[in-house]
Amino acid sequence: MRIAVPNKGRLHDPTLSLLERAGLHVEETADRQLYADTVDPDVSILFARAADIPEYVRDGAADLGITGLDQAAESGGVVSSTSEAADDDLVDLLDLGYGSCTLVLAAPEDGDIERVEDLAGRTVATEFPNVTRNYLDRVRVDADVVTVTGATELTPHVDMADAIVDITSTGTTLKVNRLAVIDEVLASSVRLFARPDVVDDPKVEQVVTAFESVLAADGRRYLMMNAPKARLDEVKDVIPGLGGPTVMNVEADENGNGMVAVHAVVEERDVFATISELKAVGASGILVTEIERLVE
Repeated sequence: MRIAVPNKGRLHDPTLSLLERAGLHVEETADRQLYADTVDPDVSILFARAADIPEYVRDGAADLGITGLDQAAESGGVVSSTSEAADDDLVDLLDLGYGSCTLVLAAPEDGDIERVEDLAGRTVATEFPNVTRNYLDRVRVDADVVTVTGATELTPHVDMADAIVDITSTGTTLKVNRLAVIDEVLASSVRLFARPDVVDDPKVEQVVTAFESVLAADGRRYLMMNAPKARLDEVKDVIPGLGGPTVMNVEADENGNGMVAVHAVVEERDVFATISELKAVGASGILVTEIERLVE
């Protein structure tokens, strides 16, 4: 099985980090190498431009692809399940939780376009013509779409277009260019995509499970401690954990103090307060560790 991943840009490093954390270590490759093996002999990596990855998957050059939803939507149909899929659709298997951005419709702040309906008969410039046309069809507005390959935000100021559809993460570029957001066209993040014919392949399911385990571990910590058995209910109230904490007898409790070992997964943001609460109910030897993967 082959996974297509971004060969450069802002998505490259976090994607390789995800593969590493999921247990799919990518073997060392020379610069500009297109393919790489992983520690799994059944899984290899294809490096490609983020915008080209959807087409590689559709054409069968790769079985899975990791790229932005915006790129996949621009290249063709994207569905969330095989029951909805046509032969040339991509199935959106998993939101990988990074590369978040939004495609927005924007127009000059001092112009006369304040609502989507004001676009009728106007021109919209974008690097995403297919997404833009689909959006205009959805909102039932007839406007011309002009495809550009860069500096989209400048087009309204040089009389190339009346409005734009462009990617924004923070909105800073739009503000600098005196553009106001009129509407959200598409919320995007990096996803794991597959062709409909490979979704049920056991190896694909294994990859999805591996990625899910990494995502589930993010923002969580593993707590281990000793606690008086007599106060166990109070400890459980502090850290319910995933389905309740794990409680074990302490073999080294030679003095018969009635101590138990308690293990639990907690949200990272709660660790600071949780430790204080645990100490207050008699917990000791509290250990906090990171979680690499968590299969729920």
